[in-house]
Amino acid sequence: MRASIKWLKDYVSITQAPEALADQLTMAGIPVASVESLGQNIHHVITGKILEVNPHPDADRLSVCKINIGNSKVTIVTGATNVRAGQVVPVALDGAKLPSGKTIVSAELRGVMSQGMLCSAEELNLDAKIIAPELREGIYILPSETAVGIDIQSALGLDDTVLEFELTPNRADCFSVIGLAREVAVLTNETVTKPMLALQEAGEGKAVTLASVTINEPSLCPRFAARILQNVKVGPSPVWMQHRLQAAGMRPINNVVDVTNFVMLEMGQPMHAYDYSLLARHSITVRRANPGERLTTLDGVKRELSTDTLVIADAVQAVGIAGVMGGLATEVTATTQTVLLEAAAFQGVSVRRTSRALGLRSEASGRFERGVDTANITRALDRAAKLLEDMGVCKVCPDIIDNYPGMTLPRQVVFTAQQINAFLGTDVPHATMVDILRRLEFELDVQAERVTVTVPTWRSDVTGPADIAEEVARIYGYNKVPTTTPAGRMTRGSQSYIQSIADKLKNSLAAGGFTEIITFSFMHPATLAKLNFASDSSLYQGIEIKNPITDEFPWLRTTLLGGMMDVLVRNLSRKNEDLKLFELGAVYHPGQLPLVDLPDEPLMLCGALCGRRNEVSWNQPQQMVDFYDAKGAVEELLAAIGIYNPIVEAGEHPSLHPGKTAVFTVGGEIVATVGEVHPKVQAAFGITRKVYMFEMPVAALAKQARLIAKYEQLPKFPAIARDLAVVLPVSVSASQVAEVIAENGGSLLAEVKLFDVYTGEQVPAGYRSLAYSLVFRAVDRTLTDTEIETHHKNILVHLEKTLAAKLRD
Repeated sequence: MRASIKWLKDYVSITQAPEALADQLTMAGIPVASVESLGQNIHHVITGKILEVNPHPDADRLSVCKINIGNSKVTIVTGATNVRAGQVVPVALDGAKLPSGKTIVSAELRGVMSQGMLCSAEELNLDAKIIAPELREGIYILPSETAVGIDIQSALGLDDTVLEFELTPNRADCFSVIGLAREVAVLTNETVTKPMLALQEAGEGKAVTLASVTINEPSLCPRFAARILQNVKVGPSPVWMQHRLQAAGMRPINNVVDVTNFVMLEMGQPMHAYDYSLLARHSITVRRANPGERLTTLDGVKRELSTDTLVIADAVQAVGIAGVMGGLATEVTATTQTVLLEAAAFQGVSVRRTSRALGLRSEASGRFERGVDTANITRALDRAAKLLEDMGVCKVCPDIIDNYPGMTLPRQVVFTAQQINAFLGTDVPHATMVDILRRLEFELDVQAERVTVTVPTWRSDVTGPADIAEEVARIYGYNKVPTTTPAGRMTRGSQSYIQSIADKLKNSLAAGGFTEIITFSFMHPATLAKLNFASDSSLYQGIEIKNPITDEFPWLRTTLLGGMMDVLVRNLSRKNEDLKLFELGAVYHPGQLPLVDLPDEPLMLCGALCGRRNEVSWNQPQQMVDFYDAKGAVEELLAAIGIYNPIVEAGEHPSLHPGKTAVFTVGGEIVATVGEVHPKVQAAFGITRKVYMFEMPVAALAKQARLIAKYEQLPKFPAIARDLAVVLPVSVSASQVAEVIAENGGSLLAEVKLFDVYTGEQVPAGYRSLAYSLVFRAVDRTLTDTEIETHHKNILVHLEKTLAAKLRD
């Protein structure tokens, strides 16, 4: 937002230097980004009227101009081709300085003395965007009524200083010159003088009988008002208005359009003017765009509108994009005689979405996005009509067409001085608070210590006592708020226990050659069928997402297996075939559907292996990974977090191969499931090679983990080792045998380890030989064979009794 000091002075007295005022505003929460003096680098350039233009006697491309500069006449030689007698132009006299740093001196050009230079817009450093296209090339031609002999800064409105503001979106009221003037008045103890709005309304007929306004979407357009202007004479706007607009960074176009832009900048209310004769049935309807509807906007671009776009339409077609830009078909031109002037309020979210979808931003859309003062709309219309009426370029019809389905009422906030001071940590007197708020034009009802504030409709950012405290603090002065050290309980930052477990697991897998993957937290329910889960599985109780990123991911995931399989498929399809992958992430299990409470989000660890065990090398065997690689990875993971000697048994899992699946349990709780991927699952995902996977619930691991190891001293006495080989039916698992040995080996048995499994000629069909190494040790003495023999025989007896095992010869 740009506002010139001259414009601000139209409403409030300013005696400070612009820089000092900028500092005051910035300290009060209205930050000024820069202070720009418009004509500071232009010196000794004045206006002059061309009396004669004659060819140069000795140069075909030069002209000799006789120019009246007020108190004298000068001769200037120029090469410009657009100069004519009677024009008023900028004249840089001898000694003049231009923004480029160039100093002008009188010089003889081909025998003719030139006493200065005629200036172009570029030489005066005028922004091409804010001047008419025809003035951008050649000598700058001033309006014919411009006084002769005056400083060019005054003639072009460059004797002004512009404050450029960096406003926060919540201060929509400050996106207007009057809003900024109000802030200046509060800070400088001055009074804001607002424009008088006494209209003559000399037009024929009442506005309400000449046009109609219908709002089909009141939630997106809470108010729409219009006035009818007759006998319109379209032409240039007054010079003072052009200067105000140019200082704000806008290009003057014509008196009607300039007035709408002027009022938008002055009061913060965007407006638009329509050629009344081009509106079908002289009606306005605010509606959503029809499917396939198109509109050519004022910038000449034909735009296709979506059905979410709010448009302003006549009885036949859309004539404007609500809150963004008007249509070219109803543009006010030099032939326009009657104008429908509208001012409205549109929902900020709707305008923002439309603006982004079309890639079209405007001064109007920026204000609607932040919010306009709905209660101020008719006043803005009156201001625009009054300006045009005072120019003598139209007659205003009586009455206003005002469709206002939902009236905006002022908000009330109740507070006490003690409450505000407690919030700010200050001791601002009650009377000072009341004075500040009244100067901000808040209406107050003071009952002893209790104050009821009626918030002005233009201050939509003030909703509660905290906002009142902010208003008091910024006007009272942030520099007056005492500096205090924040008080509170200090909490040392640390990882949770389960986060430490997760880090241990990740580090262990990375050390084992695994690569971490991160997949979407979403899934499709069809993935569960591909993973071979039965239709009655609890995993089908998924949480639907209201706005999924794509139709492929409508649910929050209930398992990591689907994402892992997709990553495997993607890598295998790109010939990346030797894979060791893992993912540690949350799955989402609702307590009930539809959701009443937040779902459970347990962490799960999923790993997968396929391809070669080792990298291709001349000294490495080319072996493929198998079940035991996956099982070994799980054992390493468990050891990394202090879980030793888990019970490993054959298990089942819908996604894993029956008979090639194992479960690890500790304390009766499953801590891991590992196995080969089920052939049906491989086929469903289009995988033709064997894949091995494991899945581990992190919460169960955390419950059994021992991150701090228990240390024991090294044994002082030697151990005795005995080997034991027994023949058992194949149906008896090795873990069952180890369990019987451990239970009957006595207190001296320190370790049981399976070191050989044999099936062959010496073993009957349906049987196998399992060989175990048994280590016996005492902490206080060296054992004898006699002591060990008793325990050894006891183990054999119980193996034969419970498992029908026979000692192998």
